[in-house]
Amino acid sequence: MKKVSFFIFFLIMTATLIWVFPAFAKEKTIGIIAFQMSSETHARTANRAAEKAKALGYKVTLLNSRGSLAEHAAQIENLILSRVDGIILCMSKPVQFDAQFVQAQEAGIPVITIMSGSNPNTLFDITVNEYQVGAQAALYLLGSMNYEGKILTQRFESNTSCRIRGKLLDVVLSENSAVNVVGSHTMAKTKSWREDVHNGMGALILKNQGKFKGVWASFDAQAFIIDDILTEQGMKKGDIVMVSVDGGQEVFRRIRDKESLITATVAIPFEAMGEKAVDSIDSILNGRASKADIVKGPYLLLDAVLVDKHNVPEEGKWPW
Repeated sequence: MKKVSFFIFFLIMTATLIWVFPAFAKEKTIGIIAFQMSSETHARTANRAAEKAKALGYKVTLLNSRGSLAEHAAQIENLILSRVDGIILCMSKPVQFDAQFVQAQEAGIPVITIMSGSNPNTLFDITVNEYQVGAQAALYLLGSMNYEGKILTQRFESNTSCRIRGKLLDVVLSENSAVNVVGSHTMAKTKSWREDVHNGMGALILKNQGKFKGVWASFDAQAFIIDDILTEQGMKKGDIVMVSVDGGQEVFRRIRDKESLITATVAIPFEAMGEKAVDSIDSILNGRASKADIVKGPYLLLDAVLVDKHNVPEEGKWPW
């Protein structure tokens, strides 16, 4: 009788432990930091990563560094101290935060960056081939102009991606002498960059009125400002060709809009990058894959898509 009672007690306790212990199991946490959430691309990437992580059952700590290097460093350190299971950094600055990445590595916390550049103490950076992106934008612009005429350019040298895009434009121009740059403005890295672009390009447009057939912008938000200037002056779609880079609902809307002068953009899959970062962290944390299984080298490249009137998606949809 005692043996039977003990056996029943054992079964009850075992069932209780099986039911209770998962409730006390540590919920895995992924820390996601966007360098500047006021930037649409940073926000799109970080928000989609957060959505994906929550869908997979992770607790998410989503932070915004508000463009501050000091705040970014402190947020990475705080995530390490709180013992998160993985860290995803959107548009970070790996060179400046090597000390923090070493701390994460020593703590056994995998770090994946997005559109940031590589660092030996992170797993890898998810990005696009900016050389390919730059070539796509430049060749589309020149092709639409039949490889002759004058253009204006809006550059941004302080950002690596934008700088590479500009260099590829220069390479393409060097092989096509019938296309000339008659005016170029370089955006300053300031909080009032929109005003800087408006004033700089406004002056160039006024100076070269009627002389240019194309406009090249290093990213879409610059193109929006230029588009507004030109439409206010009475220019119509088709008067010039305007090409930029990034992709998003606003630029797709303008490509569809009969009043806008924006012709095309090379769309970068920011949402897909956020999802890929989470999928990679999840596979590594759960032992399904190692870094070497996911990518060889410091960069995991996703494809960008050139979007114009022929393949622009409907409102709310994406070209991938």
